[in-house]
Amino acid sequence: MKKMMIVLTLAAMVAFAGQAFAHSPLMSCFDNGDGTITCEGGFSDGSSASGVKMHIQDGEGTSILETKMNEDSECSFAKPASAYVVIFDSGEGHTVELNGADIVE
Repeated sequence: MKKMMIVLTLAAMVAFAGQAFAHSPLMSCFDNGDGTITCEGGFSDGSSASGVKMHIQDGEGTSILETKMNEDSECSFAKPASAYVVIFDSGEGHTVELNGADIVE
């Protein structure tokens, strides 16, 4: 029985080992109250988001602005006058989308 538990424990460790190294993208944005929006990004493992692509799209999905996170993992831009979406794009499976209506001061 003890050998069976050791084998099952090792099998579980191998099965979940890849997830231990996984990291999820994180982004938060806020309205500065001066007509600009600032977004901060990073990853769940503490990695920097410096250089990560940022896309701002209008309500129709048309690109308004494409930029990147700076060395402090931040990005600021002029607040669009109409509906918009902010997209933190660090690659396939690592994107975060935030509706502009959810960004508050």
